[in-house]
Amino acid sequence: MRIAIFGKQFGEVFYERCSTLLKHLALAKAEMIIHKPFYDFLVGPVGLNPKVAGFFKDHDDLPDCEMMFSIGGDGTFLDAVTMVRNRQIPIVGINSGRLGFLADISQEELPLAVAEIMEGQFVVRELDLLKLETSIPCFGDLDFALNEMAVQKRDSSSMITIHTYLNGDFLNSYWADGLIVSTSTGSTAYSLSVGGPIMHPASQNFIINPIAPHNLTVRPLVVPNSFELKLRIEARGGKFLASLDSRSCILDESVELKVRKADFSVPVVERIGKTFYSTLRSKLMWGADKRN
Repeated sequence: MRIAIFGKQFGEVFYERCSTLLKHLALAKAEMIIHKPFYDFLVGPVGLNPKVAGFFKDHDDLPDCEMMFSIGGDGTFLDAVTMVRNRQIPIVGINSGRLGFLADISQEELPLAVAEIMEGQFVVRELDLLKLETSIPCFGDLDFALNEMAVQKRDSSSMITIHTYLNGDFLNSYWADGLIVSTSTGSTAYSLSVGGPIMHPASQNFIINPIAPHNLTVRPLVVPNSFELKLRIEARGGKFLASLDSRSCILDESVELKVRKADFSVPVVERIGKTFYSTLRSKLMWGADKRN
């Protein structure tokens, strides 16, 4: 089995676990193709010497693989998506830290989880993405997001106005610090932190969620992801910040934004018996009584 390994630098607490992971993959006779900067980190600070079949640096030189292991947190997982894009390579999220909804295999679960995956005991589910269209190529060919697209003010003292349309019909002019358009997967990310609802990743919806709106009656709105959203921004100084997951750029208020469902999805590996509900209970400590 050919496996791509993608990761970012992590702390010493994960050094031994990472070594165990690589040993398990080697014992399973996996053909490992490793992201070159991550390999340099493993050989240097971590002090490992993994046997590899090759390297890749970006999406263009990533060879065909049966799956990709993303080692890090949710941010690393989002970067792994930019490597895979529409290649339909299932991604396994290995969490080198603590909280992680996308990188949901914890350090404690690692040996058993890797063994199960290498034995084919897993399911693959598809996650929808959103696509941003603008009149200028601000994000190049990385014009998609797994979690969310957001527009925000640049000036710390003034709000922006976001004129929002759904399928050509006027919805609202949000007077706020910004606006988040989240996928169902992204409902546990930025949108959640500003009071948005949690949605199952299989829900085919967008969440339109204002950031610190001036009118307190303005609440998050859930719409089908088959809708097209159009945004026109008014900002003091004439510029605003737009972001797709962890990527951002500054745009002029003359630029109109269109958001719709992307024409490809991302496959992710899910362990058998490990569901979105168990992830919620674990990560958000639902049902846990900290008084004991």
